Amino acid sequence: MLIWFVVLYLMVSVGIGLYASKNVHNAKDFAVAGRSLPLPVVTATVFATWFGAEAVFGVSAQFVTEGLGGVVADPFGSSMCLIIAGFFFATKLYKLNILTVGDYYRMRYNRPVEVITSLCIVVSYLGWVAAQIKAMGLIFFMVTDGAVSQEAGMVLGAAIVLTYTTFGGMFSVAILDFVQMAVSMGGLLYIAYIISGLTGGVAPVIEHASAAGKLDFFPPADPWLWVTFIGAWLTMMLGSIPQQDVFQRVTSAKSAKIAVGGSVLGASIYFCFCFVPMFIAYSATLIDPATFGALIEEDSQRVLPTLVMQHTPLIAQILFFGAVLSAIMSCSSATLLAPSVTFAENIVKGFYPRMGDRQLLRVMRSTIVGFACTVLLVALNSETSIFGMVENAYKVTLAGAFVPLFFGAFWKRATTQGALAAIFGGLTSWLMIEVLIGEASPVPPQLIGLAVSMAGMVAGSLLPQWVGHRLPHEPEHAALHHHAAAGTHHAPGGGHGPR
Repeated sequence: MLIWFVVLYLMVSVGIGLYASKNVHNAKDFAVAGRSLPLPVVTATVFATWFGAEAVFGVSAQFVTEGLGGVVADPFGSSMCLIIAGFFFATKLYKLNILTVGDYYRMRYNRPVEVITSLCIVVSYLGWVAAQIKAMGLIFFMVTDGAVSQEAGMVLGAAIVLTYTTFGGMFSVAILDFVQMAVSMGGLLYIAYIISGLTGGVAPVIEHASAAGKLDFFPPADPWLWVTFIGAWLTMMLGSIPQQDVFQRVTSAKSAKIAVGGSVLGASIYFCFCFVPMFIAYSATLIDPATFGALIEEDSQRVLPTLVMQHTPLIAQILFFGAVLSAIMSCSSATLLAPSVTFAENIVKGFYPRMGDRQLLRVMRSTIVGFACTVLLVALNSETSIFGMVENAYKVTLAGAFVPLFFGAFWKRATTQGALAAIFGGLTSWLMIEVLIGEASPVPPQLIGLAVSMAGMVAGSLLPQWVGHRLPHEPEHAALHHHAAAGTHHAPGGGHGPR
């Protein structure tokens, strides 16, 4: 019965996604849902994009083994990313009326900056989407009691998500996110209620976690431990800001006000709700210490699903796996769409400037298929944990894409030369330390990359300019104002501004 419910749920999800595809008429509809989403849907899609495999399996497993200090990156860093993006970037980016964050880099700087930062963004999604696919393989393995291997489950999960994302784009993602947010929240809250009955309530779990030191958030008074702690926090908090999925949620809203409100509200709900799977997973150590103690040592990611399978009734299992599938499918579809749209718009289209809207739409869909296959290969061959795959994903954007975005938006003196110095300096220093020293480095390599990137931006912008692309008397930020003004005069049909 559990297997048939999962099959039915997947069929319904695909059906809803395909039905939503009737609203896709052009690239703008596909990429940003025609900039038409109301506040509840924007809030739901912000929440659902982040509440995926890492929130359900990764964060809960990390908390069980390392406590609150181990989850500083997610949900603490990730929720702060969405709040910062909402308050400081949403209005600025929304008014530009563009399809991707890569478009911003081109308008603020030049084509080479657009290409390099877009490649950084696309590469960063490999780990994130692979984590979702890996989690779907784990679910199919658990539900079928091993009849479907984790590898076969990954292939099946990738095929299902690929189907409705390819046809419906952002419309499918948004509608399914709204439905799946309700399912995932309701299902996990019910599981938490069932589990609290087995532990004697919520208080005993909290007391046990506190006594075990799991609620200690800050590290001991060791400067190097603090550097590592801050590095994990900043990687997710700042490295996630120059991401296409965050940008898509902002620009899919009906208005700039809804973009800000949806980002902040979705982030707040996400932060609070991440503690639900943490509570459920840690409860296992009270319910059956021997069994789950051994499982934590072997594979802590299986603690949560094993607890549900062994200690809850069938209806609770159905609700749990429905909730988890909802969370992972909504997250994986959004994170599959974002890099594909970025690659089509900011890499491919630049080489074919006369490409029509329908051709661009076909390229976006073709790119999704190619990226899905690549991600599947990464998931099948990676030994990294789900949490680790997500956490590592943002190192490249922190070192190579954050500084040009931040300084470009808030420092008028930022130049193309400064942006290129920031990108190459940040990426080179990060990669060299990552490869040559790795985990032995007392300072996280991505933090060094961020510092070098900032220094490169300031020095490159203030020194005599040898690299540029605009007329001598035209400020580099002027194009943004011109484009924002032009964005209010688009002809019907989904155009998205001059290249």
